[in-house]
Amino acid sequence: MPTHDSPAAHAPQPLPDETTTNTEQEATNARLAGATGILALGNIASRVLGLARETVLTFLFGPSAAVDAFQVAIIVPKTLYDLLIGGHVNGAIVPVLTEIVTLKGREELWRVVSILSSLLVTLLAGLVLLLQAFAPQIVQLTAGGADEAAQMLAVDLLRLTSPALLFMGLFAILSGALYALRSFTYPAFAGVLFNGTIVLTTMLLAPPLMTLLAPPGASGRAQDGIVAAAIGWLLGALAQLALQFPGLRGSRLRFTFNWRHPALRAIALLYVPVMFSLIVDTLIIRPFSYNLASQTGSGSIAYMNWATTLIQFPQGLVATAISIAILPMLASQAALISEGRAFKDTLGLGLRLTTTLILPATIGLFVLAQPIVVLLFEHGAFTPDATLVTVQALRLYLIGLPFAAVDLLLVYAFYARKDTLTPALVGILSLIVYMGVALLLLPEMGLFSLMIADSIKHIVHAAVSWVLLRRKLEGFGDQRLLITVFKAGAASAAMGLAASLLLPPLSEIFSSGGIFAEAVLVLLSGGAASLVFLGTAYALRVDELRWILKLLRQRLGRRAR
Repeated sequence: MPTHDSPAAHAPQPLPDETTTNTEQEATNARLAGATGILALGNIASRVLGLARETVLTFLFGPSAAVDAFQVAIIVPKTLYDLLIGGHVNGAIVPVLTEIVTLKGREELWRVVSILSSLLVTLLAGLVLLLQAFAPQIVQLTAGGADEAAQMLAVDLLRLTSPALLFMGLFAILSGALYALRSFTYPAFAGVLFNGTIVLTTMLLAPPLMTLLAPPGASGRAQDGIVAAAIGWLLGALAQLALQFPGLRGSRLRFTFNWRHPALRAIALLYVPVMFSLIVDTLIIRPFSYNLASQTGSGSIAYMNWATTLIQFPQGLVATAISIAILPMLASQAALISEGRAFKDTLGLGLRLTTTLILPATIGLFVLAQPIVVLLFEHGAFTPDATLVTVQALRLYLIGLPFAAVDLLLVYAFYARKDTLTPALVGILSLIVYMGVALLLLPEMGLFSLMIADSIKHIVHAAVSWVLLRRKLEGFGDQRLLITVFKAGAASAAMGLAASLLLPPLSEIFSSGGIFAEAVLVLLSGGAASLVFLGTAYALRVDELRWILKLLRQRLGRRAR
C-alpha cells in the first residue's frame, strides 16, 4: 500500500478486475522519477553552459550588431531543424517508435530508425546546399530591419552554421530511438556537450580573431571574433550527435531506401498537423518577432534571447525533463488499451510534480532577476542599462512560465495518444492571440510587447488544452491537482516574500565586491528562500516534494551501502 508521502496514495483504488495495480503504478512512478532526475541533471548542466555561452557573448561583444547577426545565423538552421524534424520528435517519432518497440521488439525498431535516418540525410543534405546558395535572401527575410553591414555579417555566419542542420537532424532521430527505449542518459547530456563546445571554441578563438583580423591600430572587431561562436555552433552539433553512438551498440543501423514501411505512414499522419503549426510558427511568428524586435532598437534581438535563455533554465529543468521522461511511458500505456487508468495516474503525477517545482522556480527567478542578470551578464560590454532591459523582459516572460510548463505536459499527453491535430489547432489559435496582442501593445510597450504577448499566448494554450484533454479522457481521475496547486503556491509565495525581504539588506552588504560578491548575494538570498520554501512545503505536507525527497534518500542509501 502507498504511504501518505507517495503521490500514488492520491490515486483511487483499482477495481479487482483492473490490470493496473498500485504496485505497477508505483514502479512506473519510480521509473519516471529516475528518468526525470537524469534529464533534469542533464538540463541543469546544459542550461548552466548555455548561460556560460551567453555570458561569454555578452562579455566579448555586448548587445551589438555582431551578436544580432550571430543570432540570425543560428536561428535559421535551428528554425529549419524544428520545422522539419526537431519539432516532430516528441509528436510523431517517439510515440510511433515506442509503440513499435512495445509491440514488435527492437529489431523492428532499428529497421524503422534506419529508414528514417536515410530519408533525413538525403533531405537535409540538399537543404544545406540551398542555404549556402540563398543565404543573402534568407537573411534579408529574417532580419530585414538590420543595417547592411549586419546583414552581410549574418550571411557569412549562416554559411558557417548551416551544415549543423544535418548533424542536428540525425541527432534528433537517434535520440528519439533512445527515448523510445527509455534510455535517457546520452540524449540528456547532449546539450552539455553542445553548449560546452560553443563556449570553449568561442573563448579560444574569438580573442585572437578579433586581434589578428583587425586593421592596424584597432583594438579588435566584434564582427571578426563572432566567427568563433559560429564555428563552435557547428562543432557542437557534431559533438552531440557523436555522443549518441555509445547508446546505439547492437542497433545494426544501415542506409536503406525502403521508404514504404507502414511506420512511415503512421509518422506522416502525426507529422502533418504538427508541420502545419510549425510552418506558421517558423515562417510567420519567428520572423514576425525578430522583425518587430529589430524595429525597437539596436540589440533588441539580443535582449529577447538573453531573457529567453534565463526562462529556459527552469523550463528545461522542470517541464522539459518531466515531459520527455513521461512521454514514452504514456505512449506505452496508450498503446495498451487496458492501461487507461494508468495513463491518467501517470499524467496526474507529472502534472503534480510540474506544479510543485515550477511555481517556486518562477517566483524565485522573478524576485532575484536583477542580481542574477548582474551576476551572469553585467560584465565587459554589458552595461547596467542593458541589465534593466533584460530584467524587465525576463519578468514579463515569467508570467507565462507556469502555464507553459503545464501546457507542455498536456501537449505530450495528446502526442502519446497519437493526437497531434488537437495541439496543432490550439497552437494556431494561441499564435493568432500572440500576434494580435504584440501589435496592439507595440506602440506603447515597444520590445516588451513581445514578452507580454508570449505570456498571454501560453495562458490561452494551456487553458484550451486542459479543457480539451479533460474531455477526451473523460476526466483526469482523483488526482487532487487543485490541492497541489494551493499548497505549492502558498509555499512559493512564502519563499518569494522571504527573498524580497532578504535582498535589500544583502545587496547593501555585497554592493561593491565584484563578481564574487555578486555570486554570494545570489547564493545566500536564493538559498535562504529555498529553505523557506522547503520548510513551508513540508509543513503543508506537499506530498510530491516529500516523495521526491524520500526517493533521493533511498537512492543515496543504496549507494552508501
